[in-house]
Amino acid sequence: MPKFYARRRLGFLAAFTGLIASAGLLNGPAASAALPTPVSAATARTYLASLTVKTESRTGYDRDLFPHWITQSGSCNTRETVLKRDGSGVVTDSSCAATKGSWYSPYDGATWSASGDVDIDHLVPLAEAWDSGAGSWTTSRRQSFANDLTRPQLLAVTDNVNQSKGDQDPATWMPSRSAYRCTYVRAWVQVKYYYDLSVDSAEKSALQGYLANC
Repeated sequence: MPKFYARRRLGFLAAFTGLIASAGLLNGPAASAALPTPVSAATARTYLASLTVKTESRTGYDRDLFPHWITQSGSCNTRETVLKRDGSGVVTDSSCAATKGSWYSPYDGATWSASGDVDIDHLVPLAEAWDSGAGSWTTSRRQSFANDLTRPQLLAVTDNVNQSKGDQDPATWMPSRSAYRCTYVRAWVQVKYYYDLSVDSAEKSALQGYLANC
């Protein structure tokens, strides 16, 4: 091959590789994993401005009031469905349990090869939803919230990171990966808006601060 054409070919390959890298295809898993894409920051700011601000109350909360991990399809429940959605190379047995795969946690950037190391996070925690208005819902609506695969509410993440988050809102807990925080707050606001949940003043201030930098 003449040197001129060889240089042109190498130049094309370098440019093509650069495009792939800029798209994130050579930089590991996408930052959003398989979470349904949240609304834009501008829309989230509009949604947040419309949310009711009030003091929250956990009186009467019980996790069992939110039936979760219901059957979604065949023998697959919600947890198993999200594990398949968010994982790579996931293999399941006849009962839909994941026996093989790889899971990237966008909260902390860790990758796991055992499903037991992964929790399915309710991005807006069940207790937080209760505090914000779900205490007055029907059991059916609480079940829909706890198993919502349509809104950006369920995500496979490192188990101990999910446990450290617990029931906290963005005023006291955020993902350690700063690159994911904009996605996180956009999703948080979208879920609260869709379910007509309130925010407390500290939560709203924190969300406004993060959204201002999105």
